[in-house]
Parts: sequence; C-alpha cells; structure tokens
Amino acid sequence: MPRLSLPGSALKQRYDVIVVGSGYGGGVTASRLARAGKRVAVLERGREIETGAFPQKFSELKNEFQVTGQNFRTGSEQAIYDVRLGRDMHVLVGCGLGGGSLVNAGVSLVPDRRVFADEAWPGQIVQDGTLDEGFRRARQWIRPATDPRFREMTKFSVLEAAGRGMDGDPVASPVAVSFEETLNPAGLSQPACTRCGDCCAGCNVGAKNTVAMTYLPDAARHGAELFTGFKVDVVRKGADGIWQVAAKAVGPDRSIPEVTIEAPVVVLAAGTLGSTEILLRARAAGLKLSDKLGHRFSANGDIIAFGYGAKPVVNAVGVGHPAKLEGLDVGVAVSGQLEFRDAETLANQLHVQEGALPSAFASVLPVMFLPNGRLLGALSSLVSGVYKGPFAHLQTFFAVSHDSASGRFALEDDRLALAWPGAKDEPVYARLDAILSELVAASGGSYVKNPLAGTVMGHQPATAHPLGGCGMGRERGEGVVDHKCRVFDGSPGADETGVHDGLYVIDGAVIPRSLGVNPLLTITALAERAMLHFAQDHGLSYTTAPVSPAAAA
Repeated sequence: MPRLSLPGSALKQRYDVIVVGSGYGGGVTASRLARAGKRVAVLERGREIETGAFPQKFSELKNEFQVTGQNFRTGSEQAIYDVRLGRDMHVLVGCGLGGGSLVNAGVSLVPDRRVFADEAWPGQIVQDGTLDEGFRRARQWIRPATDPRFREMTKFSVLEAAGRGMDGDPVASPVAVSFEETLNPAGLSQPACTRCGDCCAGCNVGAKNTVAMTYLPDAARHGAELFTGFKVDVVRKGADGIWQVAAKAVGPDRSIPEVTIEAPVVVLAAGTLGSTEILLRARAAGLKLSDKLGHRFSANGDIIAFGYGAKPVVNAVGVGHPAKLEGLDVGVAVSGQLEFRDAETLANQLHVQEGALPSAFASVLPVMFLPNGRLLGALSSLVSGVYKGPFAHLQTFFAVSHDSASGRFALEDDRLALAWPGAKDEPVYARLDAILSELVAASGGSYVKNPLAGTVMGHQPATAHPLGGCGMGRERGEGVVDHKCRVFDGSPGADETGVHDGLYVIDGAVIPRSLGVNPLLTITALAERAMLHFAQDHGLSYTTAPVSPAAAA
C-alpha cells in the first residue's frame, strides 16, 4: 500500500474543505466530501505508520508515549499513545494518521436504543431515520465481524467459566478485523487476522479495519490531500466569512514551522480532547460560541483492570507478528464479552470484555506489578517468560457502562484541563469493581484495579473512550453543535438555533452522554449521518459503494 500522506511543501493556501484530524469522524468526512468532488485537505498532528512498523518490543514501545500532566510534558508530540494525567481523571487517546483506530480494540457495538431516546440528544437524531442509515454505512465500511473461532480462545473460555452463575451473557464481540483475506471497500487487499493479540499496539498484519485502511485511502483515491505533523491551534473566521486554520509543525519536517490555510468549510475531527481545545482557543480569540462548550464530558463508564494469579492458563498477552512464540493463538484484543443487561435501568447495563495486552508490553509486565508487592511472581516471570510463568495466568478486562457525563473542560495556562471532582465516586465504578472482583475470584485470582497505583498514575479513574465537550443540543443553550454537527453561533442577538456557516465538529466530542458500549461504530455512524445532511444542504451527491475490483487493480 503506497503512503497516503504528502510532504508539507504540497500544502496549498486554499481548499474547499479542511478536515482537522483523521480518526473515524475525519476519515468519513474526507472520504465522502472527496467523493462529492470537493478539494479536501486533512491535517493530522500524528505521523503515518505503515503496516509492519508498529512497536513490537518494549524498546520501541517506550518511545511511543507522550504524557502530559499538570506541570510537565514528556515524549514526542507524535508518539502513538497520548496520555493526559488529570487531577480527577486520566485520559488515553491515540495519535497518528487514522487516530484512535490504530490502537483501539476495534470492538464495534450499537448502543441500546434507550441511549438515543435520552433528552440529551436533539430529537432529530432518532426522528428522521438517518441514524439507522449512518449505522448501515458504517458497518459497510468498518465491517465488524466476530471471530469464528472465538470459543477456542483461552481468555474467552476463562471469562465464560467465571461468569457462570452471574447475570452476564457470554457472547462473541464484533470487532473491526478481517478474519479472511479480502479486498476491502477502499480497494485494498487485506490478509487474514493471525490472532496475535497485538491489536492495541497497532496491527502489523494489516487485518485490522482501521480508518487508515478504509476511509483515508478512499479519500486519497478521490483526490483528498492528507498531511501529517501539523497540530491545529485555532480556527478564526475571516472578514470575508472564510475560515482560517492556524497550525504548527510538530513532525520531523519543520521547514514550514507554522501555516495558516483557509476554506469555506472547516470540520473539526480532532477527537474529544483536540476539537474541544481548538474551540476553546477559538472562543478565547473572540469567536462567539455556546456557553456549553467544554461541558458534559463522559468517560463512557470505562475501566481497565486485571486479575492476577488465576488458576487456569489465560493466555492474554499478545505474541505479535511475526510471532514471538509459535503455536499460541491469543485471539484479537477482545474475542468476547459478558453482557449485563437491565430492562428497567439503563445506567446499570454494562459489558465486561476479556482483553489481550500487546506483546510489546510483555517484558515490562513484571515491573508493572511490582508496586503492588507481587515481587515473587514478577521474578518468576523474568525467569520463565511471561508466556509460561505467572503472567500466563493474567486476566485483562475492558469494561464499559454509563456515567453522569459531569466532567468539564477549560483552558488553564493555554492547555486543556479536565475537572470532575466527583469522578471517582461515580456509581459505575463500584458496580464494575464488584462484578470484576467476583469474576476474578471465580477464576482463583486477585483483583488488581490499577497496577500502577503507586506511581504518577495515582488512584484516579482513567478512560480510553472520552466523549463530549462539544455536545449536541437542540439549541445553543443546550449544546455546542446541532444534530447536523454544525457549530452554534453564540453571538448576542443571534437566533438560538443559528449556526456558524461552514464550521462543524464531527467526532466523539459531539456525543452528549455515555454510550455504554465502545464508541467507534457510533462515532462513524454519526459522521456518516452528518455527511448525508451536508450533501443535502449543499446540493451534493456521492456514492458510498465500495471501490470495484477493476478500479482497485
């Protein structure tokens, strides 16, 4: 597959559309508007990482963390894992061409219908029928599938056995992975998954259906220009009504340290953190926006936890590609889950997923568990290796549920800060702790909520599914964007439903509440829906049909 990104020197002064960010929202937008004949530029702060170049050992992985705390920052601005340490909560997001799709587990679930019936959403979301069409199109391109061999994966069988007698239903998890060799909708040939377990460090096989394997190559095929290493600081409206996007170079090529380009349409798709920060800066620079900007941050009821010392072998540490240990099928990052449903109280619903840690973490696992006093087991693993010692019995859990979406973003010293004083006391965490403790005990292990609690991570909750900050609303007194993802105009005297013409937010930031499931499919569906409305409003047409084999040849 040829490289998608262009050198910075190819960046033009003017485009029809500028897309900031290249995750699910940005990828969908770039693909659809390029297919509609628009001149599209995509600006991504991270770098392009080709299949086979993701970290496979810790000496490579340790350079892929950028960590920002209240008083410090470390790591490259283009490191894959972007960790934000906060007073009340920590957030982990992906960074690279393809956004979080590069390093997520790829779990693709549709939320309970009651989620969209919540008054937090504008009524049009469920009233006009385009959300269902958005999900249909998202599935067509993301192509979620369950592993036909999921019951053979040890980590799933251990979870299923532990869950017997509990209310959870054991099922396969639909994931954005190709389990057979295929020609994908973008016209790219993808090999079959090897079940190496390294999904969350980047797929070196090429079987994961990331944005970089689907929407972005489709956008480039239809003329969109993709640029990496440019971090957008602010958007401004020019005197002529054209939007100006100011960015600085953060990649190795800094021959053009700063750029300002313009377009009549700007789509912020930099993720919950990025898009909210850009709009907060825009407001500080004078752009009139809703007072709800920065509000309704949700951690999506997330928790990542571990079970240490299970009696059965779990095999939940990836082997990578090429495999570090032959003959061991770990499975995808998440092969299956326990679904705990509640017909009366939506907030009580949750999913507990068995997880796999990427192989690049293998050598550091003993060190991770040292702060909790597990020295003996750690030393044993150093001798026998994580695939045969105690860490062969390590369980990893990814759980998603619901929270109150009470976090709030603001700028502090020109840096994004998250405040949520009662975050650790959200009821969801007690529910998840109780269920996970029971599951781990049923396997004969000890529940470890956070193996890094004795480090800078502390005891704050953490999420890899940040949502909100630019939430949808019926009018500017309720949200930052409308149901079409158009940014409300906060100017005094402006109509309550009036918008800034040409300014959009299309990513997880627009989701005004927790989803209770991994959000990737919903973000993609909302982006597809926004493009349906964009095309209708601007008299455009495009097809979402997959690239034909003849055109792909």
